[in-house]
Amino acid sequence: MKLQIEGQSLRVRIVEDELAALLSGQPVVARTRFTHTLSWSCTLRTVAGAVARFSGAPDAWSIDVPEASVRAHAATLPTREGLTFVLESGAGEPLELLFDIDVRDSVRHRRAK
Repeated sequence: MKLQIEGQSLRVRIVEDELAALLSGQPVVARTRFTHTLSWSCTLRTVAGAVARFSGAPDAWSIDVPEASVRAHAATLPTREGLTFVLESGAGEPLELLFDIDVRDSVRHRRAK
């Protein structure tokens, strides 16, 4: 899983193996240890319903994306298009969550089948 942050935009990009894990009900987890006392993690899950959610702590994020949307998107692969969700962030500008599957990995994976 790769994460890219720019202003109020968070892009989550996964590869086909991670997509398969998500669609089978498994979470996808990214972890980074910056120093022996500082680490960070992000857990991505699919959930029932139509709403994406972002929660957690500063060092342990949790991102939930609607399973039905992810399954519908998976049926269109490979594609450069992704899913976009707008999440309220309190009093400020909303957070735009972009979710996509790495198109190059998708082409390689699907061509191999």
